[in-house]
Amino acid sequence: MNVRRRIPTAVLAGACGLGLLALSGCSAVTTGGSGGKVRVTASFYPMEFLARQIGGDHVEVSNLTKPGVEPHDLELTPQQTGRLGESDAIVYLKGLQPAVDEAVAQSGVKNVADAATMTSLEEHGAEVDGHHHGHSASGADADPHIWLDPVKYAEVAKGVSATLAKADPAHKADFQKNTDALIKKLDGLNADFRDGLKNRASDTFLTTHAAFGYLAERYGLTEEAINGLDPESEPSANRIKNLHAVAEKHHVSTVFFETLANPATAKALAGDLHLKTDVLDPLEGITDASRGKDYFGVMHANLAALQKALGTK
Repeated sequence: MNVRRRIPTAVLAGACGLGLLALSGCSAVTTGGSGGKVRVTASFYPMEFLARQIGGDHVEVSNLTKPGVEPHDLELTPQQTGRLGESDAIVYLKGLQPAVDEAVAQSGVKNVADAATMTSLEEHGAEVDGHHHGHSASGADADPHIWLDPVKYAEVAKGVSATLAKADPAHKADFQKNTDALIKKLDGLNADFRDGLKNRASDTFLTTHAAFGYLAERYGLTEEAINGLDPESEPSANRIKNLHAVAEKHHVSTVFFETLANPATAKALAGDLHLKTDVLDPLEGITDASRGKDYFGVMHANLAALQKALGTK
């Protein structure tokens, strides 16, 4: 474990005055990563991806959620909690992982990027047959899955860039350059979804849990989730009955399941309705089962899956 060693201000000032330290050593900002890099702790993959893309060579990023772990249910070890407090910056999404929320609040770290404060949140997951009114929400009622909307993800990227610049002002220009490049790619992804989902036969898709509300709203689709915002919750008998009716009414062809959550209920529903199954990845982590090596690869795989399921021409 790297331990940050801070030289007392008076000693540092004297050393600088005597010319005993290099000019770079006289900076008022100290960082704890190897090679003077900013040590960033990310709560789960989408936040890690932003930190790496924006921070580039100036950051050392660790992820609290290991590959293959469902982030909603993450429990932190004492070692992880301790290392969190040694971070120069934290990038997380309040409301998704209660254990992380508590640890961040107690960490004492000054440079904290909370993605939930960087874009507007809404309530999703309670819709029945497409009836969603776009109510803004906060706290436990808010849908945290903002990273699946490229436009909202770009808004979060700007906030993460500002936090890294506070932690390491000397490299602010580099962070901004990297952010601009990332946002350009996200703009392109948004255009790919917008254009790629035109001329579709259906607007409605069925999926395991309500992770795709922002994506659906962005592109005029209707998400019907078996579960709510929690992928491990169990649907009621009435909900299953409603989904049968929705699938028939909207000519649904496919029931989507995920790479990290149990697919049993989705596959059972598909079997009952004689529908196909496919993966729609909520991108909560990258594993060997992911249909892409990073955020953009998986999102393009999601687009292809939606195009096939919705009958785009």
